[in-house]
Amino acid sequence: DALYLAELARHAAPLAVVCASAWDANRLAEELRWFDPTLRVCAFPDWETLPYDRFSPHPDLISERLATLYQISRGEFDIAVVALSTALYRLAPPAFLAAHTFFLKQKDTLDEAAFRAQMALGGYTHVNQVYAPGEFSFRGGLIDLFPMGSVLPYRIDLFDDEIETLRAFDVDSQRSLYPVPEIRLLPAREFPLDEAGVTRFRQRFREHFEGDPSKSKLYKDVSNRLAPAGIEYFLPLFFEATATLFDYLPAQTIVVSHGDIEVAARAFAEDIGQRHRFLAHDPERPLLSPAEVFIDAERFFTDARRFGRWA
Repeated sequence: DALYLAELARHAAPLAVVCASAWDANRLAEELRWFDPTLRVCAFPDWETLPYDRFSPHPDLISERLATLYQISRGEFDIAVVALSTALYRLAPPAFLAAHTFFLKQKDTLDEAAFRAQMALGGYTHVNQVYAPGEFSFRGGLIDLFPMGSVLPYRIDLFDDEIETLRAFDVDSQRSLYPVPEIRLLPAREFPLDEAGVTRFRQRFREHFEGDPSKSKLYKDVSNRLAPAGIEYFLPLFFEATATLFDYLPAQTIVVSHGDIEVAARAFAEDIGQRHRFLAHDPERPLLSPAEVFIDAERFFTDARRFGRWA
């Protein structure tokens, strides 16, 4: 199957391959790169949490997801591979990613106060020393920054308010490695924690759930611009409307079904329903309905009709 898809991609790219099995999605991504190293293969990763978990995904996964969504939205891929269970999650609208993505280049003028505000708007955390994606640090005329979607962090050397050099550096030794021409900055999270995002969350939370919202720790944390564990399953409250993976795909994409995705969709829907019934009785942490966090199989196939289809 990987060899066949690699051959197809040479003549009909871009392809979006939706796999019934997450194991198949991982395998295909690796095998496609092996069969044709020239193909631009991107795998859209899962959060790797159970539905409605009180755990947040690892920052590296969020970083990879944002980078992949940006790559897909710009059509910079030949084959995108995703597991069906991952494709059924509702996502932030493409406008959110576009509005919170910007670039830094050598010789650009950088206003420190405006840059701090931009970092806060994107959800980045100010730290003393940068170790993980989504962190930044000011040290005199140096700014250390670990953008989401990046393998390495970067060091910005300022001369007055001008970017003199941009260099990658090593997290462990904190030593500079090599110069880079530009840095791409993606948002630190898949939802906004700026004033507008928090206000929208508070309003929609009160609309969705009865009772006193101040008794909910999750509501209080978000009100203080904190991201509590498991907040990802409340992502729809940060937006007026959510999107799906199909909203990021270029119009000429061919959607390829790999395996029995109808059976996989039914099984995943049963898992979601069981998890919701089991966890929905905590008054301090009310849950959104499955229809608000996920799309169902009918919506999936309806959206897929906008594209060419192979099975």
